[in-house]
Amino acid sequence: MKRVLITGTNSYIGNATGRYLQEYGAGPDKEYEVIYLSQRDVAWEKEDFSKYDCVLDVTGIAHVDEGKLSEEEQKQYMKINCDLVVKTAEKAKREGVKRFLFCSSILVYGGNYSIGRGVQITKDTQPCPTNCYGASKWQAEQRLSAMETEDFKVIRLRIPFVYGPGCKGNYKLLSKWAGILPVFPSIPGTKSMIYIENLSECIRLLAEMGESGVYFPQNATYSSSAEMLMQIRKLQGKKTYLWSWWNPPVRVLAKLPGRGGKLLRKIFGTFVYDKDMSVLPENYQLVDFEESIRRTERKEDL
Repeated sequence: MKRVLITGTNSYIGNATGRYLQEYGAGPDKEYEVIYLSQRDVAWEKEDFSKYDCVLDVTGIAHVDEGKLSEEEQKQYMKINCDLVVKTAEKAKREGVKRFLFCSSILVYGGNYSIGRGVQITKDTQPCPTNCYGASKWQAEQRLSAMETEDFKVIRLRIPFVYGPGCKGNYKLLSKWAGILPVFPSIPGTKSMIYIENLSECIRLLAEMGESGVYFPQNATYSSSAEMLMQIRKLQGKKTYLWSWWNPPVRVLAKLPGRGGKLLRKIFGTFVYDKDMSVLPENYQLVDFEESIRRTERKEDL
């Protein structure tokens, strides 16, 4: 049985992946033992890491609208999302852990994109964070990369938009809209997304055989906000009409400064990884888009 330590006790990705690993296998043949470790105080430093095969680091401050952050709050991003991560990795390396998985973000590439001028990230695209969240993740990646050795594999996952049962953020907002909006703009903005079970399987595979480096997990297909809303409404037995005449006002409003314009750009803009970047030797994209929405909506109240 392999022992996996997950740093962080209130992470959506960490909790979901922990459950996935614990349920992998059957009966006495369970393959993973998962232990969660809070890092809210210094007590975590006394934990013996030598008994773990892998550390999954999901401790961090989530991305929020930075217009509301004070200078001190912004400094916390670097302290928690970078300095604490590096300190954890140093302890893991010192105590003989073989693999260290760090949950980075697609936002190391920025994210200030506009409708009609999409961003397609390739292997040649260089990180260019445009907020302190992305900058903290990018700096952590660079410092972790310097720690890699043959005996200490550092695996960095630049994770895109994540959704699944019980998720918060933009999916929850879109699901709420789906219940009341029979019409929606037809703007064909696409996103790299990943359903939580697909991400959990990706993490499991990398914990088993991943080599040091950067990985770009995503679903097998791109999706758009319109497709997601239509699929949710389909499950509710409702029809959806995409109206192109809504597109011009949405494009105009998306150019406005402030939270409203930023939200529209995020919902209707295009921001994707090249699909070839996301291939692993073994398939982790086990759940297709339609089924992933079905599972998310069925368990949304859990």
